[in-house]
Amino acid sequence: MALKIRLRQQGRRNHLTYRLVLADARFPRDGKYLELLGHYDPHLEDNKGIAIKEDRISFWLEHGAVMTEKSEALIAKLAPEIVKSLRKKRQEKRLKLNAKRRAAKKK
Repeated sequence: MALKIRLRQQGRRNHLTYRLVLADARFPRDGKYLELLGHYDPHLEDNKGIAIKEDRISFWLEHGAVMTEKSEALIAKLAPEIVKSLRKKRQEKRLKLNAKRRAAKKK
């Protein structure tokens, strides 16, 4: 099961709000989700409309969930350390793979 952390639309016309949710990639955008991780109201100023559960987000990222671009940007506003650690892990994995490829070429 491919898990994604993404935004789910809520609210009414001309006043949309969003929920940050963990959902299976096969589920529709506004369909069912596995866990509510936060919410976002773009109409409020200065991050007052954003609330996230940092511990649950980091838990699911460690267990293989993938963030969408929009959700990653939203999380980077409130919890930049989560995004930094995720990018660091990606870079370490890439470096390890490149070292493995170089070793294979030499043989």
